[in-house]
Amino acid sequence: MSATPVNELSAFDAARLLQRRDLSAEDYAKACLARIDARESLIGAFAYIRPEQVLDQARALDRGPIRGPLHGLTVGIKDVFDTRDMPTQGGSEAFRGHQPATDAAVIALLRGAGAVMLGKTVTTELATFPPNGTRNPRDPAHTPGGSSSGSAAAVADCMVPFATATQTLGSTIRPAGYCGVAGYKPTYNLLPRRGVWPNAESVDTVGLIARDVRDVAMLAAAAGHYPALAFDDAAVNAAPVIGFCQTWEWSRADSFMHTAFDACRSQLAAAGARVLAIDLPESFRGLLDAHRMVAWYEMARGFADIVAHDADRIRKPLLDRTLGGLEVSPATYLAAQALGRACREQLANVFGECDVLFAPAATGEAPAGLESTGDTSMNQIWTFLHGPSVSVTGGFGPNGLPLAMQVLGRIGDDARTLRAARWVERVLGR
Repeated sequence: MSATPVNELSAFDAARLLQRRDLSAEDYAKACLARIDARESLIGAFAYIRPEQVLDQARALDRGPIRGPLHGLTVGIKDVFDTRDMPTQGGSEAFRGHQPATDAAVIALLRGAGAVMLGKTVTTELATFPPNGTRNPRDPAHTPGGSSSGSAAAVADCMVPFATATQTLGSTIRPAGYCGVAGYKPTYNLLPRRGVWPNAESVDTVGLIARDVRDVAMLAAAAGHYPALAFDDAAVNAAPVIGFCQTWEWSRADSFMHTAFDACRSQLAAAGARVLAIDLPESFRGLLDAHRMVAWYEMARGFADIVAHDADRIRKPLLDRTLGGLEVSPATYLAAQALGRACREQLANVFGECDVLFAPAATGEAPAGLESTGDTSMNQIWTFLHGPSVSVTGGFGPNGLPLAMQVLGRIGDDARTLRAARWVERVLGR
């Protein structure tokens, strides 16, 4: 067996040991728990964890047959996914102690594939704002991003190989990128949302985070009961056609992001990718504001009951954002949705002959401090367009923190997007 501590192995490699019974689920779980015990007081990735509950799951797996492709692998669960055996509190005092009766659909599928539910990871309040104190393992003085703060931090710190996430604005791709791990936002509705707390249902997407793209594809195959998403690196040989897209938000990015973006283009072209420049149509210029209007409108109305009955138990930034969303008129909302639909209809022409697009996933490094989760502007239009996106590290900034890029696919073309992202990840070697 490898001299690498088992909690630091890729999920792909750990799975092979677990499947062959060269590693017990109990020993693997104990390694993850030991890492949490050593680091949780600094990182603050978990909202709920009971070690004996974790070990009971692992021991039951060791006593029985191999359950599935995730047999014995541990998963962190963002604290907006219902779990029948752990509270789901959404990072909010308004839901302290809330215990669902059933699992979210994705959690049930992961259990069926043999995964061990390790604990609930910290989310910003109700997966919106403000943050709840999680730190970036790359530099604890910096944010890990949000809203899937604990999921990204736990994976990056080798506490778990995988974690669930969600994305309404940029809550999977940005924190994964800030922490230097692989985030995957699937095509809208590819993974089931039943049992996941909603924010803005016309864009809410179940996301996943793992240490690399191959691992996140393995998790996605189980989470969506979609085996075609998983692959071995032997299947990732052909260089894709990649469209480099600065987007209309390019001026928001730091100059060192511009430099890193250009360096990625040169490196990928040198490795054999055919690289094209992609300019988004003028109509796409309004997508950022349109997405914001849609999200605020739906969130405000979805949270109306909480505001009516528990306003004193949610924090002021969330309350203010919710009340502000009530000011978005139905006419503005419907116009924003119409723009989103029109731009989705143009996506085939935008991609043209490209297999995937490549764009910044953040404006720069993870910001210093824990008050902000960073700028979502590089994520929002792609969330609104409903296609898949995968974060990769495109370099490092002046503070030594990862610079997040994203590989983007056509709606429904998730398998090709994941394979192309793995090719990009291996070439960039981050």
